[in-house]
Amino acid sequence: MQTAIALGLVMIVMALTACTGSRGELGSEKNPVKLYFVPSVDAKVIEDNSKKFREFLEKNTPYKFQVSIPQSFVAVVEAFGTKRADVAAMNTFGYALANKKYGAQARLTVLRHGSATYQSQFITRTDSTIKKIEDLEGKKLAFVDPASTSGYLVPLKTLKDKNIKAKETVFAMKHDSVVSMVYQGQVDAGATFYSPPSEGGKIEDARRLVKTQYPDVEQKVRIVELSQPVPNDPIVFRKEMPEEMKTKITQAFKDFIKTADGKTAFNEIYGVTELKDATDADYSATLKMYEDLGVNLNEMATGKKN
Repeated sequence: MQTAIALGLVMIVMALTACTGSRGELGSEKNPVKLYFVPSVDAKVIEDNSKKFREFLEKNTPYKFQVSIPQSFVAVVEAFGTKRADVAAMNTFGYALANKKYGAQARLTVLRHGSATYQSQFITRTDSTIKKIEDLEGKKLAFVDPASTSGYLVPLKTLKDKNIKAKETVFAMKHDSVVSMVYQGQVDAGATFYSPPSEGGKIEDARRLVKTQYPDVEQKVRIVELSQPVPNDPIVFRKEMPEEMKTKITQAFKDFIKTADGKTAFNEIYGVTELKDATDADYSATLKMYEDLGVNLNEMATGKKN
């Protein structure tokens, strides 16, 4: 009997070893580091630029990488839980969920034109009677989606703080769609992300996303008011990843964006010009804002009501 038990244990150990060996160490050819880019622009744009990034990462770290573009941030959140995601460039709300549920860690913050923060903006047509934030009372408003920090949650806090109630709200699902709805007069006003103009005076807020379609968007759509600053989106790492890997990959991210290809890639994908080190503490105020708005991260993360 003891011999049979011992033989059984040996077979189990051999099976486990074989499974581990077939999969390989994280970062190996058989088990590459899984890097996700949450979509913010056309997937083809991300795909084309991410190829150069993967090549750079593999040349400048000892690891192999697999780049994926999910349909939404929700898929990335769950991928952190099943170890199918190791690193992700994602929106702040998605990070908050991944942090709450799986301990995912913010290690970098994106910078846009030197700023580590951004603001939301309310926009309206130039010929609108809306002149200030209080004029949004009783109006039809367009937001991005319920999980968008700049396109809904921050503007929602602005409205709640001033006790302003809209007559009707719609979710356009994308920042450029909000701008288009305002431009076309489908809504009275809308909320999107805001970034200050570049040094040359070129607009960098959400209106730039529709300039090809509407070249006169700057003349037809104006900003009503800006929100308080909030931290830019983070680059997020799976909690269980070895610290040495996190350090090397983080450095490779920062090195890549200093190259010509890196500047082009990050700018085309996320409008990002630089990266800087970050920690979860940098986002604590934003997470508290979610709680103040009644957004129950624990409930959303577990799917259960408390």
